[in-house]
Amino acid sequence: MSRAEPVETRRFVSAHEAVTEETPFTLNAWLSRPDVVPCKDLLLVRATMPPGCCHPFHHHPTREEIIYVVSGQAEQWCGKERRVLKPGEMVLIPKGEVHGTYNPFREPVVFLAILSPAGAAPPDVVDVSGEAPWAGLRESHGLAPCRVREA
Repeated sequence: MSRAEPVETRRFVSAHEAVTEETPFTLNAWLSRPDVVPCKDLLLVRATMPPGCCHPFHHHPTREEIIYVVSGQAEQWCGKERRVLKPGEMVLIPKGEVHGTYNPFREPVVFLAILSPAGAAPPDVVDVSGEAPWAGLRESHGLAPCRVREA
């Protein structure tokens, strides 16, 4: 993909051509979103979460999501169910389902987040990490609180 190539005709995106961003939770490389390729339904981001960090409990009212682990491990919550995802494993998160991704491990976790639809109505993300029962859910299981990334 050439940066001069119009978005409307792009089909291929190399790793160095991804749109990168830093968030309080992850370092992101966007490979599919409307300003990268002419997608209508699918968003794809490769996210890297450092050890000890998290994206605390939240939900997407208008999007469903798949999280697929590429490397490392993620403590993944979907509702009140918790699993440790390893490379090659994923979780399907329905629209409106509260979820959180935590990395209490010693190495970064790299995962793909696939969300649909691309042009969903706002709000995109609703943070519920300070609300009951989510505010103390991990701690009630004896798990350490998470932190956001350092800039």
